[in-house]
Amino acid sequence: MAEIKDPENTIIIELKDGPVVIELLPDVAPKHAERMKQLARDGAYDNVAFHRVIEGFMAQTGDVENANMEKDYNPRRAGTGGSKYPDLPAEFSKLPHDRGTLGAARSMNPNSANSQFFINFKDNHFLNGQYTVYGRVISGMENVDKIARGEPPANPDRMITVKVAADVDA
Repeated sequence: MAEIKDPENTIIIELKDGPVVIELLPDVAPKHAERMKQLARDGAYDNVAFHRVIEGFMAQTGDVENANMEKDYNPRRAGTGGSKYPDLPAEFSKLPHDRGTLGAARSMNPNSANSQFFINFKDNHFLNGQYTVYGRVISGMENVDKIARGEPPANPDRMITVKVAADVDA
């Protein structure tokens, strides 16, 4: 695993193939970084499916309302829900959507991001300035690359657990 410099702003997602360590960027998108930590600490992201995974583009997850594979999972509705918290305002920056960056998923309304996010499989600079970037994978990208593809995948992968590194016993 990568060296974790700021455990309070680092997320560890456990996937079937191993951990993915994400460095959050609270200086760039403070509200989005805070929301991810809040949902991780609530346990809301645990068992949530990757409901939209497009080869050569990105893997999307985080619908805590409709995509929890342990309770009320609905593949037809996965990707349409958020969380019990209000939507977030866009926090656009100059950071590019490079391979391994975390982007906030949203509807056509730029201020509609809530709990869903995507991890870019490659540089997707056409998204720059349109979707909030609020983190980057610092280790485990090879595990992200193994996530089952599909919209939705026939047998979706899930985030087994999502934790803030500061909360994990070393």
